[in-house]
Amino acid sequence: MTDIFPLTLYFDGSCILCRAEMENLRQRDARGLLRFIDISPRDFERTPVGVTRDDLMARIHATRADGGLVVGVDVFRLAYRAVGLGWVARITEWPGLRALAEGLYPWLARYRHRLPRRLLAGAFDLLGRGAARRAAARRCGATGACERRDFSSDRRQS
Repeated sequence: MTDIFPLTLYFDGSCILCRAEMENLRQRDARGLLRFIDISPRDFERTPVGVTRDDLMARIHATRADGGLVVGVDVFRLAYRAVGLGWVARITEWPGLRALAEGLYPWLARYRHRLPRRLLAGAFDLLGRGAARRAAARRCGATGACERRDFSSDRRQS
């Protein structure tokens, strides 16, 4: 696993669904195995070798620690494993669900900006609050003092 992490995720920060999922992953990333790069600014140019900004906007991409490129549903599988949700990744690898996830993701990626904002915001806000509480509890030491991770520096790297 050392050749995979840290895993750098390239995401569309202009998309409420994408932003919410990345925040969900950030909240759960107690071990610091994930890096996040918002590709939404029009002048974004730090793409992985051989990949255009349009490619990144069409489907989620990630680079592994060894430089390998990961695209689509496999990005989520690795990210979920990194944050302790390996069971979610395993479920999406079951034969029937693998086909469903692989088939549904391109549609979801293509139409993500057309999904109802209020519905997405509410669902992810609820999930995110629970994730934040659990992640904070994992970071608390024996003294009861919790360390708070600041994500502001890695929200937009360009």
